[in-house]
Amino acid sequence: MLSKETLLAYGANYDEGMARCLNREAFYFKMIKMVAANEKFASLGKALIAKDLKAAFEDAHALKGIAANVSLTPLSNAIEAIVEPLRRREDIDYTEMYTRIVELKKKLDEIIA
Repeated sequence: MLSKETLLAYGANYDEGMARCLNREAFYFKMIKMVAANEKFASLGKALIAKDLKAAFEDAHALKGIAANVSLTPLSNAIEAIVEPLRRREDIDYTEMYTRIVELKKKLDEIIA
């Protein structure tokens, strides 16, 4: 269940996220749900499989921003790790980095459910 406690256990910076959402918890939770529902998680995976590094960078960069905006620190940190090599269009194996992002998103989905 989405709550202050579950977000803190996840590693989110609850106070910072709340401040960014004008200290309106319902709005903050709505924004977190919007992050979790973002289709760019799937399109990032597809772009990585297709080795479309430009599209993967664009998806990852957008996801990093929205995760950081609501202070989902573990998720934004994991995404940030993939953004920089994608920015440089490095042709490397992104499997481990993407797997970490998927794991953290799954945990977020479990919190929201």
